[in-house]
Amino acid sequence: MSFSKIVGQDRAKRFLRQMIAKKRIPHAYIFTGIPGIGKTMTAAAFAMALNCREHVGEDSCGRCPSCRRIRGGNSPDFEIIEPETKQGVLGEGGHASLKPKRGLANIKIDQIRELNKKLGFPPFGRFRVSVIRHAETMAEAAANSFLKTLEEPPPGNILILQVTEPRDLLPTLVSRCQRVPFQPLPIELVKEWLIREIGLDEEDATTLSSASGGSIGRAVQITESNFMDKRREWLLRLINLPGLSREEACEMAVECAGGNTDPTTSAGTDAGVVDLLTIWESWYRDLIVVKSGGASHLLMNSDFSLELDKIAKSFKMENLGDSLLAIDRAQFELARMRNKKLVMEHTVLNLKRLAV
Repeated sequence: MSFSKIVGQDRAKRFLRQMIAKKRIPHAYIFTGIPGIGKTMTAAAFAMALNCREHVGEDSCGRCPSCRRIRGGNSPDFEIIEPETKQGVLGEGGHASLKPKRGLANIKIDQIRELNKKLGFPPFGRFRVSVIRHAETMAEAAANSFLKTLEEPPPGNILILQVTEPRDLLPTLVSRCQRVPFQPLPIELVKEWLIREIGLDEEDATTLSSASGGSIGRAVQITESNFMDKRREWLLRLINLPGLSREEACEMAVECAGGNTDPTTSAGTDAGVVDLLTIWESWYRDLIVVKSGGASHLLMNSDFSLELDKIAKSFKMENLGDSLLAIDRAQFELARMRNKKLVMEHTVLNLKRLAV
């Protein structure tokens, strides 16, 4: 969990190392970026480096008692606070919005009060690092209480807010924190990690890394699900779309939105629709690669190479670009909590019209 073990995020790691080297440690940070790209691991690496007893440059040794406690999750100098769902704690691959969905509670004022009590005691080592994940879910009272803590933090305490977009937080919170942006990882890095750490073969690693959106956490999540089966089903639906009537296409759109599926499966959730659109997007990108004579190793869906070769011949390049724009528009609208069924119906009918 040292900086050197974190995949990518060189800019964020370099900034934090510079803070340690200069011995000018701001007391509050906002780590921004999508879930699953290393924000929590970097916070832990930061805590380890700050408290390490045997520094290796601006990194931690990973062996001293302080490093071992933080790595093992039982250090009083590293704490994670996050909202709870009806099923338990919201995990790394979870989704949170400005207005929490059903089943997702706010971070409550009692949690912030408990944190404030702990901050009143001196840290066990040099610094105590407290991480608030999905900070955008803080209830108003909790956010106001936390603001007071940010204004006058007890010595030896570092506070890290984690959020996808800083605009989801109160401006007064943002203005008091040092922003550290985290970027989606390059697909090649995710692919190499899946091959090295999970043991996937190159074809599966290529497919899953493409669907991960640059998030290792997301990639791990989908390797542990029936994602490959769902992906094949989604691609076959798209391949068969041109032969459907308008009514059949509308029925397909409703099914893709989760209207006729078991609500306990991923296809019945917002995450399932986002996954489907990501796979469809990769399909049209592959068609553009084939249509333009690109190399086969650039294909994201190489196991469908025969179908891609055949279908690319019947498509106009302009229509492929417009199909990508249609999917991009659907992703944009879903991110703004638009009606899933209407978005999918409009998108499917557009894709059917463009499939010539």
